[in-house]
Amino acid sequence: MIRWQELRLQYHRALCKYVVRFDEQGRPNNADKSHRLSIAIAQGIWEPLRQAGLCSANTRNLPPQRVGKAFEFATREYIQQAFQMLHHLRPGRWFFSLEHRIEDFVQYQHLAELGKTLRQHPSLHAALGDYLITPDILIGREPIPDDEINRYHPLIQGREIARYTPLRAVNNTTPILHASVSCKWTIRSDRSQNVRTEGLNLIRNRKGHTPHIVVVTAEPLPSRIASLALGTGDLDMVYHIALPEIQQTLVKLQDTTSLDLLNTMIQGQRLRDISDLPFDLAT
Repeated sequence: MIRWQELRLQYHRALCKYVVRFDEQGRPNNADKSHRLSIAIAQGIWEPLRQAGLCSANTRNLPPQRVGKAFEFATREYIQQAFQMLHHLRPGRWFFSLEHRIEDFVQYQHLAELGKTLRQHPSLHAALGDYLITPDILIGREPIPDDEINRYHPLIQGREIARYTPLRAVNNTTPILHASVSCKWTIRSDRSQNVRTEGLNLIRNRKGHTPHIVVVTAEPLPSRIASLALGTGDLDMVYHIALPEIQQTLVKLQDTTSLDLLNTMIQGQRLRDISDLPFDLAT
């Protein structure tokens, strides 16, 4: 049986293989090459893996769009494998998608008809905006047939009671959105703040319970992580791919200001490591 630390290491190795690239000066592509601290922290994240022979100094350039897609895919694979290992804590029929839109799920299926109406009436679309968003990773749960609900005890029969809950397959055939995961390799522009808008849309436009709304990032600078992590309401949590590694690097650099900011986010329940995410999704 694979252990949690090994699973995290596999995730980092996948990132090294498919996402991380180094330039001729050895600067990783999650570093801001004009920012000395960003370079130092990013190198601190990957250097232990390079020394162990698990992360080669690949200098083949990748366009930003391919970096983003590869990051999404590796993160989806990690979350799916980790969550399946926690099946005894959160049983169910789950799927982990890079292609679905939120209107494919029961809490948001009404938005498909709304979107169609807005497209037919440009003036309304201009006034109300676009309700249809496509987060990077969507985690859904399939409705449960009654024979599975009654596996251990004859809990429910017929349609006289529990006629509206979407968890019963007899009531609903549309999957239930459990979590929305936005992946940000770096946080360097106003576009990164789009995840807040996505989160607000998920909260305001739902019919039913709110899914988990989280961000996964490889951004090295605590100050830029804070631009997403600080504050509450639109995001549940920000998860970093290598949080202990950032802490250790800042200690070596003796950067107490950045370390204090990082610890503020951690102690304030706004920032966690990627290894925490599957457990949080199981709550």
